[in-house]
Amino acid sequence: MPSSTPTRPRAPRRAVLAGAGGLALLALTACSGGTGRAAEPAPAAATSTPPAARTVTTEQGTVEVPGDPQRIAVLSGSLAGYLFALDAPVVATDTRVLGVTDLQGGFPPAWADEATAQGTTALPAGEELNVEAVAAARPDLIIGGGQGITAVQAQEAYEQLSDIAPTVLVPAGTTNWQEQLELVAEATGRTDGVDEIVSAYDAQVEQVRSSITVPDGNAVFLLSLPVGKPFVIPADAALPALAEEVGFTPDDVLTKAGDPTLYGSGDSFEVSPELLGQVADAPVAFVVALGGPSAQELAQDPVYAALPAFRDGQVHELPATSYRPDHDGAVDALEAIAEQFGA
Repeated sequence: MPSSTPTRPRAPRRAVLAGAGGLALLALTACSGGTGRAAEPAPAAATSTPPAARTVTTEQGTVEVPGDPQRIAVLSGSLAGYLFALDAPVVATDTRVLGVTDLQGGFPPAWADEATAQGTTALPAGEELNVEAVAAARPDLIIGGGQGITAVQAQEAYEQLSDIAPTVLVPAGTTNWQEQLELVAEATGRTDGVDEIVSAYDAQVEQVRSSITVPDGNAVFLLSLPVGKPFVIPADAALPALAEEVGFTPDDVLTKAGDPTLYGSGDSFEVSPELLGQVADAPVAFVVALGGPSAQELAQDPVYAALPAFRDGQVHELPATSYRPDHDGAVDALEAIAEQFGA
């Protein structure tokens, strides 16, 4: 079952160098000029004023954050990619990204180079948040929340985290990666970088849409977990919404299932094997294997083999990162769709 959710400010180098250059130029003029008058004193080097602190609104209330944070601790690996994409200074981060890394650590490949270049420290991963490790990083801003176990940990430790540094948690219900990016950018004062990232993604969506052939009929999205039970992803979750952007029509599986209880942040629900044929009867199926059997392995199961999509050879597997996609996961999903449905 998926986890439930809840440079230090300084004068610009150019300004300092310009002041020094002005003094040198005046000295040269005094030595070479013929007036004999003393040189005028050089103007003082320009200094920069650190941006003022800002207030952001969160589910936990208003939080005053630094105007230009320089030591950001990130408590969710799925949010860290946004910080690196925005060129924000990340002093420490959790490294867990669903479908990529686990408790053994290691930076996810999508932003490993950036983390290494910055000297970012990997926070210990475990069943509880290591608050002491967060404090040891001496952050001036803490970013957490989102989906999964790391979001639950951050919510439970919020008061302790707030004693360390201003803490901003992304709501669990914010599952759209663009909205997550905007919230993180607002909290860190780096909103100028958002449009470029979103525009590049939108261009990729249009390129994929125009280059693929979408099969006829609705699509069902199946989540394969190691628990051995069928799980289905509802049509309004992040992955089906992404597929819809490039031309697929997600099937209304919630209605077919009788409005079942949803897990996590509302992005999956369990179906009994007896009802799977009724719920997952769409002619096209996508499988996301999150530690469970692959699409090919599911095809050997009589329960799945009887489904129309399996029977007619219209089953397609997407990367594990596409289930709860951050920006990198969304790009991975687009590339997989382009490869499987391209001309």
